[in-house]
Amino acid sequence: MLSLLHMTDSASFSERHGYHGTDVEITTREDAPEEVRAAVLMLGYAAGMGPGGMRDTICEVLLKRPDPNNWSPGNIENEVHRLIDDAPWYKVYDIAERIHAEIARDDYTGTKQAEYARRLTQFFREHGIGWQMEEGRIVFRGSEAFTLATRDAVATMQQAGSPTAANEVHEALKDISRRPSADVTGAIQHAMAALECVAREIDGSTDTLGQIIKRLTIPQPLDGALHRLWGFASEQGRHIQEGREPSFEEAELVVTVASAVSVYLLRHAARAGSR
Repeated sequence: MLSLLHMTDSASFSERHGYHGTDVEITTREDAPEEVRAAVLMLGYAAGMGPGGMRDTICEVLLKRPDPNNWSPGNIENEVHRLIDDAPWYKVYDIAERIHAEIARDDYTGTKQAEYARRLTQFFREHGIGWQMEEGRIVFRGSEAFTLATRDAVATMQQAGSPTAANEVHEALKDISRRPSADVTGAIQHAMAALECVAREIDGSTDTLGQIIKRLTIPQPLDGALHRLWGFASEQGRHIQEGREPSFEEAELVVTVASAVSVYLLRHAARAGSR
């Protein structure tokens, strides 16, 4: 009870009253703007890391030798700023993950890591950064529709006893989260594989998704749109030969739609089976 009161009393005004900035449209993925670099450091310092520990952590990630001429806290802190300012964008997110891991060393309350992750993710949301921290790892953050569709898809597939389909969605999320470059083709293929697994289970056949679509309980003209999505995804599997790689936004759209349709099919089948 005392610890809860202490946490409540020590929270900021906005945290005590539940105020926070609204989610900004995602505009940044393959970059780490100046404000992101500053937030990664400031939140690390707020969690109790000192300049020396911060420098050691960053140097380890960047494989750089600390400047032996810097020994005072002020000079070390300046060195830390220079290191992160000069780091490649994707290394900044590596540094954020390493800081999260290092925080645990002196986290006697067991709350500092979670607070670091929460505040960093909230910062990303308020500044249009397409990443978030989950379980100490920086992972892809999509639009609200993407988040809802993929989350519901995995949960629904698991409940329906479709672990293969759920695993395909997990693989799609891993591919679209890859750094420094997302595997957009892999994300599309895994998302459509998940949908095909669901369709085959419902249809009771081993036909391809393109053959099954006309037999599914999808009203017109949505069935035609799904057939076009399947055709698009099939073409992207040959993007090297075709000379066109799908964009990140196209991959996000396919994963979102495939996940949402999978949820629809499974829930419709469950309702039909309960009658």
